Amino acid sequence: MTEQTKSDQTRHKILETGRRLVVKHGFGGVGLSRILTESAVPKGSFYYYFASKEAFGEALLQDYVDGYLTRIDALIGGPGSAGAKLTSFWNAWLAHSGTEGIATQCLVVKLGAEVADLSDGMRQILNDGVDQFVQRLATLLRAGAEDGSVRVFDDPEATAQTLYATWLGAAILAKLAQNQTPLERALAETVRILAPQTTS
Repeated sequence: MTEQTKSDQTRHKILETGRRLVVKHGFGGVGLSRILTESAVPKGSFYYYFASKEAFGEALLQDYVDGYLTRIDALIGGPGSAGAKLTSFWNAWLAHSGTEGIATQCLVVKLGAEVADLSDGMRQILNDGVDQFVQRLATLLRAGAEDGSVRVFDDPEATAQTLYATWLGAAILAKLAQNQTPLERALAETVRILAPQTTS
């Protein structure tokens, strides 16, 4: 039992170190030697957990997707209206008081285009993760329509996908501009789109 726990910790350490490096340098820009050096893991140990760098990439992305969806599920299951939950989520994309936002650490933003051409396995993991997230976002839009905190949409799935695409685009523009203006504009537009319809 202790050995298994130690094994899990080593695997987690490799994934965490790799993720930190990949977020900064991209998947192709980080070699195995650097991952191993910075995680203080011998090469033989790496291949005990991952058959190749691509297998490592798949595990890295699956770990990211699983963690992301777990956090979204916790948000959905928490207290408050669906509209408040959506506002909290969108706000989390922006940096606050020196704390990095979702946009800075998002592997879909960082690796989406790169892995689509590099590895079908990695592409599929990200694509499936996005699909699952969009479904959760659509669930919140439906709940918001029911509790009156979000306007009613004819096609919540299409709206959810469009909103996510808007935020991904804003995150890329924010990285290019090196400021949060695109994200702040995305937030303002999202708040406008989701605002409940008023009756006169």
